[in-house]
Amino acid sequence: MFEDSLIESGNRFKTKRLSSTIFSFTLQFLLICILILIPLIYTDALPKTQLMTFLVAPPPPPPPPPPPAMATVKVVKMQSELVNGQLRTPTKIPKNVQMIKEEEAPPDLGGSGVPGGIPGGYGSSSGGVIGGIVNSTAAIPKQVVPQRIRVSQGVSTGLLIRKVTPNYPPLAKQARIQGQVVLQAEISKDGTIQNLQLISGHPMLAPAAIEAVRQWRYKPYLLNGEPVAVETQVVVNFSLSGG
Repeated sequence: MFEDSLIESGNRFKTKRLSSTIFSFTLQFLLICILILIPLIYTDALPKTQLMTFLVAPPPPPPPPPPPAMATVKVVKMQSELVNGQLRTPTKIPKNVQMIKEEEAPPDLGGSGVPGGIPGGYGSSSGGVIGGIVNSTAAIPKQVVPQRIRVSQGVSTGLLIRKVTPNYPPLAKQARIQGQVVLQAEISKDGTIQNLQLISGHPMLAPAAIEAVRQWRYKPYLLNGEPVAVETQVVVNFSLSGG
């Protein structure tokens, strides 16, 4: 008996639970349908500002500024009036003809002229340009004469006017020493020897050579008509044969 009551009560519970589930699903479906249909029916209640924000496209970017206006260059074609070196016939008569006023010719001065003019012409005078050039005394710059120049041994030998033969040193003669003594000399403006310096030669022969050359005399060396001091080399030969 107890088991029958449990079975019957179980069937009731199952039937009641099934009907409750179906009712619940139906009710939820209706609510969802109502929530979907309300915005479609009552469109005035929608937030227009937010919808317009999403639907309206952003404004386009501003156009670039126009390029600067370029100055219009008008090309004027110049038509020459010469054809093959000859004046061509004008194609139309100009409306305005410009009058050209010639300048007055300079007065003829005759023979008075101006100083330095060309003889027989405008601005002539006695003597003319040629006479002015001939009569003018242009100052010629004076050339600077150097204080001292260097000449070769051959040039200085040609100017020699007095030559003193050196005395052969006795010790050098006994030792059979001979050869050349080369001296560096300065010939002054009056022809005397100054600043003698030994360049080469035996020490036993050099003093006698220097003593003799100091007594030599030369003609003044002229440069542009003026005497100048010169530098040169003097060679003194010592030979046992007497040459």
